[in-house]
Amino acid sequence: MKLYSYFRSSAAYRVRIALNLKELEHDIVPVNLLKSEQRGEPYLSKNPQGLLPAIETEQGVLSQSLAILEWLDEIAPQAPLVSGDAWEKAQIRALAYAIAVDIHPINNLRVLKYLTAELNVSDEQKTKWYQDWIVTGFDSLESQLGEGPFCFGSAPTLADICLVPQVFNALRFKVDMDRYPKIMAVYEHCNTLKAFADAAPQQQVDAT
Repeated sequence: MKLYSYFRSSAAYRVRIALNLKELEHDIVPVNLLKSEQRGEPYLSKNPQGLLPAIETEQGVLSQSLAILEWLDEIAPQAPLVSGDAWEKAQIRALAYAIAVDIHPINNLRVLKYLTAELNVSDEQKTKWYQDWIVTGFDSLESQLGEGPFCFGSAPTLADICLVPQVFNALRFKVDMDRYPKIMAVYEHCNTLKAFADAAPQQQVDAT
């Protein structure tokens, strides 16, 4: 398998974690978002949507991180990302979607670029935008978490896979994380695992 990835892409980060947890062999193919390589013909021929990540398999190319994660869970049931009874599975998905669907899309790179390039928003205002949406989302998430060590139970799930990249970005944009002790406890515990540590942005071949 080939994973088309950018080191700071939250969505690609999720998939890198899952591939590591499931110990699936794969190659990383860097696509530089800052240089708009995702809009070039070589990548668009793989993923017409022009977004990261995408995963190339013998069956073809699959895009959208949540779809990729669900597919990985079906083809490689080891280290399941969603487990338990129907209610427990729904709880895991609900927290993961709160991050991947509600927080991340309005703070991703193409939105931030639009704010600065098209709306002439200052860097300070852009940062404020980012921080406000993180705080809105994390205030709710913090109240939903238990005592850990993961978001749910004693093993990492889809929720942790979505949470860790979002916390990484929150720290990068200087969100005050002291107000989220439960979230930070999960983040720090996850990063003690090799699967998470090896997927971190600073460990990627295209890290700058």
